[in-house]
Amino acid sequence: MISQRLATASTIPFVLALLAEGESYGYRLIQRVRALSDGELDWSEGMLYPVLHRLTREGLVEARWDDEGGGRRRRYYRLTAEGRAALDAERAEWERVQHALAALWSPRHA
Repeated sequence: MISQRLATASTIPFVLALLAEGESYGYRLIQRVRALSDGELDWSEGMLYPVLHRLTREGLVEARWDDEGGGRRRRYYRLTAEGRAALDAERAEWERVQHALAALWSPRHA
């Protein structure tokens, strides 16, 4: 299982990247992260929704309510143009970190 510290640090890039795939709602995001990580990341609603609300306040994500034809009301989230720019910045940062760690952990440094 991935540590809580690393899971928390990766929440924003994960949310932005998932919403770049298309509009979604919270429970679906939780399921998608679980599937992508082979169960290593097991987000709770209490972890995800504060992040979604923060990203909405920051203008990186927009939210809307939908009752899906009389069914259960869900709040759908989608990435804004500012969110796409933030995703690009997050991706660049994580790639730099990954590159540095890969270089450090290569057999040459062992």
